Amino acid sequence: MLPLVYHPDYSFPFPGKHRFPMEKFSLLQGYLRSKGIARGDNEFRPSRAKPALLSQAHCPQYVSAMVNGTLESKALRRMGLPWSEGLMKRTCIAPMGTLMTAQLALQHGLACHLAGGTHHAHYDFGSGFCIFNDQAFAVQQLLARGAVETVLLFDCDVHQGDGTAAMLAQEPRAFTCSIHCEKNFPVRKMHSDLDVGLPPGMTDGDYLDVVFDTLERLLDQLQPDLVFYDAGVDIYAQDPLGRLAVSEQGIADRDRGVIERCRRRHIPVATVIGGGYDDDRDALARRHAIVIEEAATIAASSP
Repeated sequence: MLPLVYHPDYSFPFPGKHRFPMEKFSLLQGYLRSKGIARGDNEFRPSRAKPALLSQAHCPQYVSAMVNGTLESKALRRMGLPWSEGLMKRTCIAPMGTLMTAQLALQHGLACHLAGGTHHAHYDFGSGFCIFNDQAFAVQQLLARGAVETVLLFDCDVHQGDGTAAMLAQEPRAFTCSIHCEKNFPVRKMHSDLDVGLPPGMTDGDYLDVVFDTLERLLDQLQPDLVFYDAGVDIYAQDPLGRLAVSEQGIADRDRGVIERCRRRHIPVATVIGGGYDDDRDALARRHAIVIEEAATIAASSP
């Protein structure tokens, strides 16, 4: 069984012309149901995190302002999303979804979150459509509970995971690796434990070589108890915010290769979907489904 984590509040009524495709989460779940990958017996629904729990990872004043809708307009512009009750509801659920995905991965070896990857969120501010950092939150919870000793955050979104790098910079048990297009958002990069900046226009072969060589080296070096894999699809050649030139087949090869390399070493993997942008929301949902389809195939072939 491949555990899938999803909540129906991940998508809610949202300005249709906004760059962020809020409906992609429900479209993704619908697509996976149509393919028989998402079924009642393998779907898990996370709860909503209380502000006190989120404040264990984020600045309590920032959490309070976000939850209560009192954040100043300049901070809202930096975040890039219009505040609403619906936004806050899904924003407080998603970090719990990534934590639940990690817990299921530790139990089953592999689990997928149908959201997550809000890696631009920092300790005390949101940025780049990210409000609370789901992976930093989940890592800190797992470490505090003694569920893991060493974690690798392997971020393959086209944009650098600046918030994740900054929030975990002082945590030696969490290793942050970001493989991203160097000439892209954010302009001001943070220092991950390992940053691999790629030139614009990179295509499948060169890209996959970098990803796999980097991953194998880190798995040998760290021997982590868990890998968080941010499978952003904004590396796609036609993604309007991407600047790389990777095909959909290249995305599938990447996702399969990353998961297989971890599972070959019996290292649990928790996947999040990361970034992806397209005016054709159904095509985008199918692109986000690639990592879950590959995971389902691998899970089905595992003893």
